[in-house]
This record gives sequence, structure tokens and C-alpha cells, in this order.
Amino acid sequence: MSTSALTRRDFIERASILSAIGALAANGAAAATRDLTAAARPQFSAGFRTIDIRTAEATIHGAIGGSGPPVLLLHGWPQTHLIWRAVAPRLARDFTVVVTDLRGYGDSSVPPDGENHEGYSKRAMARDQVEVMRSLGFERFAVIGHDRGGRVGHRMALDHPECVSKLAVIDIVPTLKLYTSVTKSFATAYWHWFFLIQPAPLPEDLLLKSAESFLRGRFKRSRKPGVSSASLIPDAISEETFAEYLRCFQDPRRMHAMCEDYRAGATIDLEHDRADLERKVGCPVLVLWGADNPGVDALFDVRATWRERATDVRGRSLPGGHYLPEQLPEAVHAECLRFIRPVDPGR
Repeated sequence: MSTSALTRRDFIERASILSAIGALAANGAAAATRDLTAAARPQFSAGFRTIDIRTAEATIHGAIGGSGPPVLLLHGWPQTHLIWRAVAPRLARDFTVVVTDLRGYGDSSVPPDGENHEGYSKRAMARDQVEVMRSLGFERFAVIGHDRGGRVGHRMALDHPECVSKLAVIDIVPTLKLYTSVTKSFATAYWHWFFLIQPAPLPEDLLLKSAESFLRGRFKRSRKPGVSSASLIPDAISEETFAEYLRCFQDPRRMHAMCEDYRAGATIDLEHDRADLERKVGCPVLVLWGADNPGVDALFDVRATWRERATDVRGRSLPGGHYLPEQLPEAVHAECLRFIRPVDPGR
């Protein structure tokens, strides 16, 4: 076979893949809505009921439990709302707790990419969550976000200051700060940021072919001190929970959506952040980060970095890695409880 024939065949195959991804994105919301009726979804936690709420652009899956002032919990990559399974029941003793899957993650729907990845901008993701809370009757609420969920919370506090009473972000610094602080150490710690933003379908194809080994590698790197690297985070991510994360991670539509989340972070999200450089988050902000995570603790003065973007910042490191809600749920609960609990004037 000639070189030109091979080139033409490769071109046709690549065009077919790109076309398929486009079709999946266009039909993602309808397909994901069908997924939402599946009977095999795991129970989040006793005392929580499942919710599937239709917003203007997506169907958001999650759970709600407890009573008291409302708190919204947002997960990060590559996980789902299950990351809060040990924190949410503790918070539910004092608050009405809402945990959700971001659009494109878990069992939420998969909207189209949009122009310049706008469909997965943090602005669009934040808009979903505000609509979810309003549909539940909550106009103002606290937000706790881990990883990508913290970035959604940051944008929500800027775009919807009337809604966010307090914001807690876990193991992140602002996206714009990261992309304007690129060093060898940063690129080494955050290599996946530059991999996931490559044009489709390269990262999607490679990750889908090695989904299980990739996920296990991610979680092993965040193990507790002194624990064998052969295990997942002990007493934190069970094999059952890992299987649920893997189920979602292996879905080609959701894999594409998760890459779009990062592509948006490197494009339209930066445009939004630059437009807001003269504005700061006005509500109180709590920052927590893992002392064992070289991607944050070793590269940034986390509190000082957030004080560049918010007027009222407090927080500290915790003796864990990136996945603090799973590694140290008691500590995360204690810190967040002190932060968001209403002050009793009688005390």
C-alpha cells in the first residue's frame, strides 16, 4: 500500500473519530438523562435522598440530606459527589447538605462543548449549581469545593455574590495564578493540565485505553503517610467506591466532558478571570490544602495567593495529600463546621 493511501486512511479515521465525539456531545444531554433512570446507582449515604434537577442547560444529579442552613458541596476531577460521602453526613447534623455531580461528571448530563469550550466553563458550571439550589428553595448558601469544584465555587462567588454566603476551597489556588506561574516544578506536578487540554480525541483515547491503571495511579499518589503504595488510599477509597469512579471515568462522553473542563480552564475561564482582575471575592473564604501535596503546598503560599483574589481569607494545611475529603474527613468537617456555623450572639 502506498504512503498516500495510508495518509488518506488515517485522515478518514481521524475525521470519523472527531465526528463521533461531536455527535456524542450534541446528544449527550438526552443520553445522560436516560442514564439517570438507571436503577443501579449507588446510595450516597443513609439519610440522603437522590435528586435529579433540570437546569436551563443540564440535568444535575446529586443528593440532599440534613436540616438547617444550606451548604453545597462540589467535587473535583476525576471523581463524583461520592468524594463527600464521609464529610456530608457529619455536616448534615447541623446543615441542609446538597451534594451534586458537576455537568459532564458522575450521573449529571453531558451538555455540548459550545464555542471556545464555553459549555464547560466554570461560569456555566456555576450557573447550573445556582439553579439547583434555587430549585430546592435556597437563594443564599455556603459552598465547599474540592479541586475543580473549588474553581466552580470561586467563579460562583464572583458571578453570584448574592448567593454565596461563605466559600471554602480545598487544595487549589486560582486558575489564572497557576497558568501564569509555570515553572519546571509546576509542569511536573500539574502535567495532566497540559495533557488534558490537547485537542480531541488524543487525551480521551489514551485515557480510555488505560482508565483503571491511570485512576489507581492517581489515588496511590495521595495515600496516607507510611502506607504501602500498592494500596488505594486506605480507609478512604474502598474498591466499591473506586469501581464507581471508574464506571464514570470509562464513559467516553464523560471522558470528553472532563477534558473539556480542562480545555475551558485554559481558554475561556482565563478570559473570565482576566476580566475580573479588579474584583475580589467579597464573602469570607476558607482555604484548606494538603501538606503532602507537592502541587500546592510546595509551590505556593496558599493563603497569600488567595488574598490576592478575596478580601477575607483564612485557612491552613492539613496532614494529607490532594484528596482531603476522603483522606481526612473528620478534619475537613471540623474546619468547615467552624467556618460556616452561624455565630450564636448569646455565646
